[in-house]
Amino acid sequence: MTITRVGVVGSGIMGSGIAQVAAQSGFEVVLRSRSQATADATLAALGKSLNKLVDKGRMEADAAAMVLGRVTAVEDLAALADCDLVIESVVEDLDTKRELFTQLDAVVKAGAILATNTSTLPVVEMAMATQRPDRVCGIHFFNPAPMMALVELVRPLTASDETMAEALAFASECGKSPVHVTDQAGFIVNALLFPYLNNAVRLLENGVASAEDIDSAMKGGCNFPMGPLALLDLVGLDTSLAILDALYAEFRDANYAAVPVLRRKVAAGQLGRKSGQGFYSY
Repeated sequence: MTITRVGVVGSGIMGSGIAQVAAQSGFEVVLRSRSQATADATLAALGKSLNKLVDKGRMEADAAAMVLGRVTAVEDLAALADCDLVIESVVEDLDTKRELFTQLDAVVKAGAILATNTSTLPVVEMAMATQRPDRVCGIHFFNPAPMMALVELVRPLTASDETMAEALAFASECGKSPVHVTDQAGFIVNALLFPYLNNAVRLLENGVASAEDIDSAMKGGCNFPMGPLALLDLVGLDTSLAILDALYAEFRDANYAAVPVLRRKVAAGQLGRKSGQGFYSY
């Protein structure tokens, strides 16, 4: 199958970013949100993002208008029916994703690929919620999707060679650098990254150093562009907790057991940048 029309389910930061990447790469995009008001607001935000590129001289105004014109914002899931590829990017909750994949399977045309942008959860669980498990895979973009080059292509046991080849072609046409990984919690990046982030929170909880000094040490000592606690705030503490819980559930490794203060902050609604308060105030 030649992919020309891409559906994106989820109008958060990742969903919007994936929609922008696909539209900039020449694909027709259907961006679905749970309400038309949210969908329209996401489309407006996408327009602002493209205008910033124009202001910086990285895109012509006519090109930005063409990109935005390729995106249709909808509320009705059935509007995804004619898509060749649908990428799910909703909350990191397995039950929610399973239910969504069952719904997508019922409305999206036969033969289309259903993909998940999950960063941690088992893709096979979503595949088996459909009648097309051979056409389900993981296409994991990183935040912010328009800027980050990496895409993890996740192959569950059920996926066909054709599905993975088409997913690879799509990621490549988006100008990304895809890597192949089997369907194991955390895949490559998060399996390595989150023990590091979790242990940074442990240092803070134990009073070893302040948040500012922990972040400064990792930037200055390892040449990282961002410290671990600032990165957790960017990812979202709720999302980070969900990732750690999923990793711990699969591996039972103490490095994946979320540090208590992280769980407390999530309970208090201190989720990072998106709530205005995390390890830092915004």
